[in-house]
Amino acid sequence: MATRAYILIKVKAGKTKDVVTALKRISGVEQAHSCFGRPDIFVFISVQDERALSDVVITKVHAIDGVEETDTHIVADP
Repeated sequence: MATRAYILIKVKAGKTKDVVTALKRISGVEQAHSCFGRPDIFVFISVQDERALSDVVITKVHAIDGVEETDTHIVADP
């Protein structure tokens, strides 16, 4: 069964649009939306398992210029 999660992202001022564009290119990202308030961006992702989720967050999301902080919430319901 796939692992689904919400990733809440804080970005540097002026980088939100660029970060959203980069996020939408990542395999598994189903939605990426900038929002008013905190956090700056909400992402919904579906990947094979928790290991794949960790890999995406650590090696891809954190590598995007402008990303300052992430907070990942794995969906509990099936």
